[in-house]
Amino acid sequence: MRNFVQNGDVLTLTAPSGGVVAGQLYVIGNIPVVATHDASAGVPFTGMASGVFDLPKVGSQAWTVGARINWNAATGVASTATTAGFFPIGVAVAAVGSGAGETTGRVRLNGVGVAAL
Repeated sequence: MRNFVQNGDVLTLTAPSGGVVAGQLYVIGNIPVVATHDASAGVPFTGMASGVFDLPKVGSQAWTVGARINWNAATGVASTATTAGFFPIGVAVAAVGSGAGETTGRVRLNGVGVAAL
């Protein structure tokens, strides 16, 4: 096949203002990715656009398997909230409670570019 470029699971992008830190989620344009390494602003980095990741979540929310998960870029946490400014990033693949200490959720990134709600 002459027009195939790459599988798209890992993308090379340009780090935004403030740079990126490995393991953290960023929305570049409308593409949610988890950085695979640290990079300074304006420098190319690789980000995983699909896969399952443990991400910071709102502690007061319980998640069920399959719940739609959105990203709040302002606070850097995943949420089931669907208010303005949240970016759809994928679905929960593990149930998690709503206790104050339950601040990590397992999310499957959908690999699809999204626009803010």
